[in-house]
Amino acid sequence: MSWVLIWQSVGVIVFGTLLLRIAGRKSISQMTMAQVIVMIGLGTLIIQPITGNGYWPTFLLAAVLVIVMILMEYLEIKSNGFETFITGKAVIVIEGGQLLESNMRKLRLTADKLEMRLRQAGISSISDVEWATIEVSGNLGYQLKLEKQPATKEDMQRLIDILEKRIPNIEPFAPNNIFTEMKHGHQNPHPTNLQ
Repeated sequence: MSWVLIWQSVGVIVFGTLLLRIAGRKSISQMTMAQVIVMIGLGTLIIQPITGNGYWPTFLLAAVLVIVMILMEYLEIKSNGFETFITGKAVIVIEGGQLLESNMRKLRLTADKLEMRLRQAGISSISDVEWATIEVSGNLGYQLKLEKQPATKEDMQRLIDILEKRIPNIEPFAPNNIFTEMKHGHQNPHPTNLQ
């Protein structure tokens, strides 16, 4: 094995890692279709120098792919229309506890597959869901109906505040037990005449 081939292999790893780092840190599920295509293209291109198809032209082409991807991401940030064209938008599949079958047909998503996603999210009934969307990444986004949402700390504090306003200045409950008896003295709730 030639030393040139070894150094080229090291160069491929270093340059490929650098390009992927510049391209951004996203998992596959967070990537748009354009980003996935660029990453697959990079993987295919980066291996080309080892098979003898030109070291520097391959890296130049890989760099051009990354630059185009970054430019597309910048344009998506600047223009909603461009973002919709390249990335797409989330699609509503449940509204007010009802399936939107026409939107599900567009996504080629069956009710069984949607129910599976809902179960994985801990939702037992479609009627509990106010809104559900299939995001651009393919993930499920949802909002439960108000009465089905879990209580937050803020909700609990609001409830405490309401209760305190309705029943003001109530002393904490002090049971009549042997400890309060030691502090306040023995008080017989049913006094008897021992004479």
